[in-house]
Amino acid sequence: MQIILATNNDDKIREIAHLLEDLPITILSRRDFLEFPDPEESGATLEQNAIIKARAVAAFTGLPALADDSGLEVDALSGAPGVYSSRYAGPTATYQDNCRKLVASLEGVPEAKRTARFRCVIAIAWDDTAIDRVEGEVEGFITQDITGESGFGYDPVFFHPQSNKRFSQMTMSEKNGVSHRGLALAKIRDVIIARLNSSGDKTGFPPSRE
Repeated sequence: MQIILATNNDDKIREIAHLLEDLPITILSRRDFLEFPDPEESGATLEQNAIIKARAVAAFTGLPALADDSGLEVDALSGAPGVYSSRYAGPTATYQDNCRKLVASLEGVPEAKRTARFRCVIAIAWDDTAIDRVEGEVEGFITQDITGESGFGYDPVFFHPQSNKRFSQMTMSEKNGVSHRGLALAKIRDVIIARLNSSGDKTGFPPSRE
């Protein structure tokens, strides 16, 4: 089986490929194509955006496509930045820009009220109609400064109490064991394995779960 990762984010490609590398599948990415779609993430929810990306890349490549959409929800900001996490500080914002804006937005908020969660929705478009999707979520706190050498996105400001570390202080294996994306990928692994073991119709496509 070949599965294409429907993302232009190299950091996500590394994390997803790391968690799926032991499966008997060939993982492809944008690097394997001369052209690659970049669909507009126009959905109002993480789930809608994940489906938009998976469908667009599956239609373009003719292969099953796996897409994720992730967001950080901060309670003191009424759930922001949420679906706009990647562009919180503007359409061309860097990871550092977003982290700086978030820390500034929480200035004066006490530690106990800096609660937040990362959410990740992963969708696999097997063909034009058959889609599976799963979700992962992890709770934590937003720190008052930006530090750490690992990870990406909001990892330098997201503290995971159970690990007593920020995501930016974890190895990839440590982070994948507890993160929102890691939890979602553990579920999607089961979906892929079921597909591999399926003895259904000739296409082997699972039924749509929409």
